[in-house]
Amino acid sequence: MAKLPQANKALGQHFLVNQTIIEKITSDFEKVAEAIIEVGPGPGVLTESLGQKGLDLHVIDKDERFPEYLTPHVAPEKIHIQDALTLDFYQAFQDWGWGDLKVWLVSNLPYNVSTPLLIMFLKVPTIKYMTLMFQREVADKVFAIDTRKGKSMNSLMALSQTYFDVSLLCKVPPGAFSPPPKVDSAVLSFTRKEVPAVPLEDFLVFEKFLRMLFQFKRKQMGKILKSSFTPEVIERGLSELDLLPSLRAEALELSQMQNLYLTLTRIKKEIS
Repeated sequence: MAKLPQANKALGQHFLVNQTIIEKITSDFEKVAEAIIEVGPGPGVLTESLGQKGLDLHVIDKDERFPEYLTPHVAPEKIHIQDALTLDFYQAFQDWGWGDLKVWLVSNLPYNVSTPLLIMFLKVPTIKYMTLMFQREVADKVFAIDTRKGKSMNSLMALSQTYFDVSLLCKVPPGAFSPPPKVDSAVLSFTRKEVPAVPLEDFLVFEKFLRMLFQFKRKQMGKILKSSFTPEVIERGLSELDLLPSLRAEALELSQMQNLYLTLTRIKKEIS
């Protein structure tokens, strides 16, 4: 491995150096993907292997130091120096000729922006597969890694697992990085559901609904719903689903959460 540059703490940079984990990440969806985008490639720790898959590869990073590290593995015109949060992924994929391809997104997510980036990725229909590394605490909010502790639902978990099947690829200790972070990490695999329970065009409204429910997750659900639905809609919806208004949102299963949104939305339209 080439000498790594100094990590930029302001950008939450920690460079992966464990070869076993690098191999697991870069082989995750290599047999089914048709194109790869790597977000936050840094000095190309994963990029070198991804560039050998025989698939069209684009990378995006906001750190202007990295093109010299990336050009041995990626064509210069496919290296995009900008903040991924500002990229219009749909338009970019069209421009790159990826409109009909099954795109695999790979990222060692910067700890400080991992959640907004994940939410952005979930919304892009062309992204069919994702291999994402998170700080362990964030990964646990997306997928229940240690089921022995039990896991209540939360808005990020419900949103992620509505649109993707999620599984744990591997756990990552601090020593796998340079410099070592102060926390453990985990890599999750995502495969997009072709027919999600809540249509993708409802994403923004569904996300708002989930945020509302879990903003006060210990309050009774019937009381929380009053901020967005009339008493008639709530009563009919909960009765139809055989749910008590005294339930807390975190006690619901994913399918119950989805059905609650769909049912209340339908009844609200019927009444209006």
